[in-house]
Amino acid sequence: MTPSELQTLTGASDACMADLEVFALRLAEANAVMNLVGPDTLPDIWNRHYWDSAQLLALEPAARTWADLGAGAGFPGVVLAILLKETPGAHVWLIDSLGKRCRFLEQVVDELRLPATVINGRAEAQALKVDVVTARAVAAMDKLLGYAQPYLQRGARGLFLKGEKAELEVAEARRVWQFDCDLSVSRSDPRGRIVSVRSLRRVRSR
Repeated sequence: MTPSELQTLTGASDACMADLEVFALRLAEANAVMNLVGPDTLPDIWNRHYWDSAQLLALEPAARTWADLGAGAGFPGVVLAILLKETPGAHVWLIDSLGKRCRFLEQVVDELRLPATVINGRAEAQALKVDVVTARAVAAMDKLLGYAQPYLQRGARGLFLKGEKAELEVAEARRVWQFDCDLSVSRSDPRGRIVSVRSLRRVRSR
């Protein structure tokens, strides 16, 4: 995918596209000294990381507040913050437990003046009320739902980017959790799935 193709798909402004270009540079620089993403994925950043993240906006176009759990390299959270930068009232919380990843995210947020807040802490310990809680490549669904539970209980919709084993992960998670769930095919990779979750509660042990 080219930048112009991504711009067409997302309707991003030229200013947002410029921010995405800067983010790509900062990610490449940081990735040379710490493991944020697989180096072999950077040449395909516009599809593999940017479009993969941006596609979530079409699923919740009215959402203004997002929490990205295990934000890591900034996918999907930083991409969402860039694309929502010109939207009044939009804000993204980037939550990660590792200090060095948070320092990288803070540098990007500050440089690009994004509507985002970086939180260095455990995802499940935050008392945030948001429209959507999201995550990518953080944990299997059973554990991920535990991290997301406080947000879902406060009314958030969960939109989780998963790989080709998404159906199996959902089935295994149902041993621990009761939840309403829909799976849609990822627009960036037909092998991937976006798992939409609402009304989560823990299964009572017998």
